[in-house]
Amino acid sequence: MCRWLAYTGSPILIEKALYSPAHSLIEQSLHSQLGAEATNGDGFGLGWYDDKPTPGVFRSIEPAWNDQNLRELAAHVTSGHFFAHIRAAIGSAVQQTNCHPFRHGRWLFMHNGYLAELPLVKRDLMLAVDESLYPEIAGHADTELLFYLALSFGLEDDPPDAVARAIGLVEEVGRRKGVKYPFQGTVATTDGERMWAFRYSSEGKSRSLFFTTHVETLRKMYPDMEILGEVSDDSRLVVSEPLGDLPGVWNEVPESCYGVVG
Repeated sequence: MCRWLAYTGSPILIEKALYSPAHSLIEQSLHSQLGAEATNGDGFGLGWYDDKPTPGVFRSIEPAWNDQNLRELAAHVTSGHFFAHIRAAIGSAVQQTNCHPFRHGRWLFMHNGYLAELPLVKRDLMLAVDESLYPEIAGHADTELLFYLALSFGLEDDPPDAVARAIGLVEEVGRRKGVKYPFQGTVATTDGERMWAFRYSSEGKSRSLFFTTHVETLRKMYPDMEILGEVSDDSRLVVSEPLGDLPGVWNEVPESCYGVVG
């Protein structure tokens, strides 16, 4: 599968989220503890918001642990809203257009999981993508298809409803084709102002997902932790797996739930 991280709050150097923690996302690219695979080396992606009208995106097929350009970028870019993703490919090629996050206008989208038996269901799902959006699909990853289905179902107006409808269609088509558990995954999407994170699977045994405890509470628990003095009270991280093992920092997202930050 994959691992991902989403941050929103006061602007920070991106490296403080990607490289500094004890079990950072870069560390997880080699030694994931909760993922389906320990190694997530089939590329990575970074999407961030600044004062431009659309987010910046940097994606590569290099392993995240071995990419000097990522380290340089993360050490110089400050953002208050960003996504990062490390990829373990299943079923689609290791190429830049298949790396997350995916972008449309001001929206970013990433996913850890899969659409089961994609070759069986892909044609029917593609036909459900709005005709005006179809030319923007550049790769053949199942996540990009899910993103454009959600956009077709109104992601820009009502993200929870659009993601639910997109996954519902995946399940409907899959079960019609004899797929027992059509969908697995965690999903994050954002417009640069708010962030939505989803945890769901057809089997009811979804990939892991966590969010951080309120910063004000953490400051009381860990008054000497430097990063807590640098971020605002409303700062949050949502991650596939915790970036450390300090008690009280990480909260698991319940099965079949979503949350919104912003």
